[in-house]
Amino acid sequence: MSEELNQNEVTTEAPAEVAPVVENETAPESSAESIPQEAPVEESYASPTQPQVIVQRERGFSHYVGFALLSVLCICFYFMPGIALTFAISLIPGISLGAVAAWTFSAIFSVIAWAIFKMKIKGFKKSFYFYIGLCVLITILLVVIEILTEETNVFARIFSLLCGASA
Repeated sequence: MSEELNQNEVTTEAPAEVAPVVENETAPESSAESIPQEAPVEESYASPTQPQVIVQRERGFSHYVGFALLSVLCICFYFMPGIALTFAISLIPGISLGAVAAWTFSAIFSVIAWAIFKMKIKGFKKSFYFYIGLCVLITILLVVIEILTEETNVFARIFSLLCGASA
């Protein structure tokens, strides 16, 4: 009886091992319902020795000008808290700042503002989001001041301060 059980176990295990092999061999013979074999997919990939053609569009002058403008705007946006504070300081009578001093103070004030957020808020990502929120808030505040007071010309005066024209 033990021999019959051993024979039954062997016979039941053997077809289970053979079955997937038989199914894989018969799968390509079936219609489009089956999943294609991996062999044709491997042939479609280019081997490292075959030459490959890379098509790259030529970028015009406007692409580079746009990239430079976006870069400058991103830098100005990051330094917006410092720029706004430097602009407020330059409005005090008797203080005149050159472009280098304005950018230096703006950078120092912005880094100090970011460091305060970093120390008070745990996590780099969370403090970065709060700092970006501060930048957006200050930008909106400057836009509101620009719209409500037509005489101030906030952005024109900030631009002239950062270019050195107001010194």
